[in-house]
Amino acid sequence: MIRTAVSPSRSHPTSLKEMFHSAWKHRSLIRALAYREIVGRYRGSTFGVAWSIINPLVMLLIYTFVFTSIFKMRWGSNATAATPSDFALMLFAGMLVFAFFSECLTRAPSLVFGNPNLVKKIVFPLEIQAYVTVGAALFQTAVTLVILLGAILVSKGAPPPTALLLPVVLLPLCFINLGAIWILSSLGVFLRDIGQMVGHFVMMFMFLSPMFYPVTAVPEKFRTFFFLNPLTFLMEQTRHVLLIGQAPDWLQLAQFTAVSIVFAWIGFWWFQRTRRGFADVL
Repeated sequence: MIRTAVSPSRSHPTSLKEMFHSAWKHRSLIRALAYREIVGRYRGSTFGVAWSIINPLVMLLIYTFVFTSIFKMRWGSNATAATPSDFALMLFAGMLVFAFFSECLTRAPSLVFGNPNLVKKIVFPLEIQAYVTVGAALFQTAVTLVILLGAILVSKGAPPPTALLLPVVLLPLCFINLGAIWILSSLGVFLRDIGQMVGHFVMMFMFLSPMFYPVTAVPEKFRTFFFLNPLTFLMEQTRHVLLIGQAPDWLQLAQFTAVSIVFAWIGFWWFQRTRRGFADVL
């Protein structure tokens, strides 16, 4: 097979159409690389891919014990009527959203400079690395969801029919993650400190989102800042469809999805415009 060096002056399409077309055109490669990413993550360990089940299950048990048995926390304004299992399920639903978001962001800064051979030696569609990362993270999210649904079944009975709408709720988060990965992976090539900074931003997003508490517990004067965090809306809607049995707010969800697609496109545009300088830096 002939390997062709990437021309640093080569222009790369930046249109919204190309963003979707690239994913479709390279879908087989994306699927293969995502599978390799999932399997490679646990290669050499005794339990292998089973760790994708063990890890979220252990986290669920730890958080449930700490917040319900030690801090004795309850969910919502009617805390006396809420049970420890209610808090655990609400917490885990929020963790489902946050874990998907944080896994993509923490891996993004090293995505390009950690694979210099893909930049220098062969013609490779670098932009699809974002799709691979999101795809691998979606696998772990799906496993975590199965554990959550099992916990709902044990503690409350069959999940509500609205649980089938969860993929629609998580769709805008996929676009947000894609946009963030493209931006951060590009910046990570030129500014290596970005990896250290992302960890602090992820921590900020965690505590400024209603993961450990309902948004109604936030003082009114601070709620505007919380709703600027995209995770707030997504966590609330996830709990509605999975636990409360309410349909999502379709209007807000449609608007949120449209904005997330625009954000993904901005990230794609930035990545495509800056990738010509990757080979020079690496």
